[in-house]
Amino acid sequence: MSCLWSETRRKNRFDGSFNERMGCRLNKVITMRIDGSITAPSDYNVLGSTMSWIEFKSVDGLSIRGGFLDGKGTGLWACKAASGKSCPTGVSTLGFTNSNNIKIYGLTSLNSQLFHIVFNGCTNVKVQGVKVTAAGNSPNTDVREMIAFPLALEAIEDVICGPGHGISIGSLGRDFEEEGVQNVTVKKVTFINTQNGVRIKSFGRPSKGFVNHVVFQHATMINVQNPIVIDQNYCPDHINCHGEVSGVQINDVLYQDIHGTSATGVAVKFDCSKKNPCKGIILEDVKLNYKNQQAKSQCANAGGNSLGLIEPSSCL
Repeated sequence: MSCLWSETRRKNRFDGSFNERMGCRLNKVITMRIDGSITAPSDYNVLGSTMSWIEFKSVDGLSIRGGFLDGKGTGLWACKAASGKSCPTGVSTLGFTNSNNIKIYGLTSLNSQLFHIVFNGCTNVKVQGVKVTAAGNSPNTDVREMIAFPLALEAIEDVICGPGHGISIGSLGRDFEEEGVQNVTVKKVTFINTQNGVRIKSFGRPSKGFVNHVVFQHATMINVQNPIVIDQNYCPDHINCHGEVSGVQINDVLYQDIHGTSATGVAVKFDCSKKNPCKGIILEDVKLNYKNQQAKSQCANAGGNSLGLIEPSSCL
């Protein structure tokens, strides 16, 4: 069964009631094909500070194919950049909550107000052939944000992104009673002029959260500020940092066939928790240069091994 989207200029939230409106049963395997573009309102106040502009809740077996989502985020970015102005937080473009067996193919997301694609409480997710574009100075327009939740069997493949913040697992450790993230594979991704490449981040706070069994594979970095990074002392803009130690445990993360150029001298940085050091970090066939020179790596509270050619030299 296929549902066809045309154009809309209002917030879309799809849950059980969407079944009746569209004649689709979202608890069965369906495909939603986007022909053309879906464009958000240019006035960011219309969407306010809701979670996502297009949002799916409690769906199972949904595939989204093709099309463009234009978040029209430039107005909100300008508001945030202007000193002394009161602005909404902004909304993510596409969000999934408590959903299973989700597939996204060939989608292009442009100029999201906030995060482009967010998964919260989802299992068995595959993202392939997705292109995400936003200005380099756009605030918090991460390519993908996997917030702490019981995420399993996620595959992100054939993605081109940049400029932007890169692909992030986190932010974790927002709350003490928090689920974890596990069994995630990110492969065949190209990062162009992004702030980060592949990143895991957690706040320096007590938490029961965790990250287990993550694979970052076959990634190309082109002028990326932080190509490989684990940051367990994450504190945006260094505001309200409590100086606590992250309780999030990070285990078994593989970085395989990662190559390209770093925009800074430190291409690999593992800043892990003093209380719960990172374990089982593996670097395999990594080659990252900085201005035609050898870059550096930095490690704190991180343990693991390196295999094959490793540039910069491993600090594990």
